[in-house]
Amino acid sequence: MAWAPKQLTSSQIIILGFLGAILLGAFLLMLPFATADGKGATFADALFTATSATCVTGLIVQDTATYWSGFGQAIILILIQIGGMGVVTMAVAISVLSGRKIGVMQRSTMQDSISAPQIGGIVKLTGFILKITGIVEATGAVLLAPVFIKEFGVGKGIWYSVFHSVSAFCNAGFDLMGAKEKYSSLTYFPGHPLVNIVVILLIVIGGIGFMVWDDVKTNKHHIRKYRMQSKLVLLTTAVLIIVPALYFFFFEFKDTAVGTRVWGALFQSVTTRTAGFNTLDLTKLKSGGLTFMIVLMLIGGSPGSTAGGMKTTTFAVVVLTAFSVFRRKEHTVFGGRTIADSVLRNAIAIVTMYLILFVTGGVAISAMERLPLMTCLFETASAVGTVGLTLGITPNLGVVSRIILIALMYIGRVGGLTLIFSAVSSQGNLSKFPQEKLTVG
Repeated sequence: MAWAPKQLTSSQIIILGFLGAILLGAFLLMLPFATADGKGATFADALFTATSATCVTGLIVQDTATYWSGFGQAIILILIQIGGMGVVTMAVAISVLSGRKIGVMQRSTMQDSISAPQIGGIVKLTGFILKITGIVEATGAVLLAPVFIKEFGVGKGIWYSVFHSVSAFCNAGFDLMGAKEKYSSLTYFPGHPLVNIVVILLIVIGGIGFMVWDDVKTNKHHIRKYRMQSKLVLLTTAVLIIVPALYFFFFEFKDTAVGTRVWGALFQSVTTRTAGFNTLDLTKLKSGGLTFMIVLMLIGGSPGSTAGGMKTTTFAVVVLTAFSVFRRKEHTVFGGRTIADSVLRNAIAIVTMYLILFVTGGVAISAMERLPLMTCLFETASAVGTVGLTLGITPNLGVVSRIILIALMYIGRVGGLTLIFSAVSSQGNLSKFPQEKLTVG
């Protein structure tokens, strides 16, 4: 028996898969033993939490450590793992382990899910994804264990190590530091070298994309042999880490010690692009810092990764195209290769869609909740970019505002174009209208 109905398109399978995981997770979180008080969560709280976990966002309306029981925390962690690796990847993995045959339709869906360049070798690639995920998350947990065992004891320390390693690799931003202080994230470790290094590496490894790591595994240090996408991802990721880190160090958090500011600047630069942890108080950011973070949150991680956002390649293609226009070049070029016009059109559509969603949502929440617009825009950018950073307003938002954030988190994870493609027929019109020039700019 196939694991997905054949009449559904790849886009429809992806969006329904995520929706199914969210609804099942919400149901489990409503069970009495899912909360610490034994009463169970309301549907609103359970749905918001399940959406945030499955869409690897990290926005929360209840503190994860104190409100949810061990069972509830485990459900959240499972949802994070499913959301980070992708529902389709998990389904294919289960099918492979159970000995079922993977058909062409399932392979095609898997290809769309992880942004693979070709359908051939997709099952082997799934095995590679499972392997690298297990190795990286286990290594992260082992490295974090000494710190958390010292802080919380052996049993809780091991659980916290596993939870935070998975959450960081999946770029989810969920934490259990509420055991010290509610909604505190990793602010108790602002200058801790080991915690900062491990979490930063987990976020970067998870957010850089499985296809890039496949390239690294295949070609190792021979960068010239990498696919153009891998080269563009690595270059863009490096720029988006270094430049913001320099800004945060020189212009923000000036009241902290230099050593802590170094780690804080680097950590905030990395985590802002969809991870959602924070080690410094974000409410102390100036308007310039908040704006910088909003841009980074919207950009997000890379295609085929555990991260969300409009993706580093989308941002890079738009920037490269702008420079090609400035230089009066007819085509957009990178690494000796011409970027197809269809890619540019998709990039412009994605950027436009993200901007509309984030601005519309922010303005709506600001009007309904009577909160500063910048604060609300920060929240909606965090939601649609599946980041999870907040200036502290999430738990106090009304029902309609929460629904807006739920919708943004869902769209941000499954992809706006995926939703549109699932609803619109792929049959195109082969006829062409006469061209006429239009002046812009």
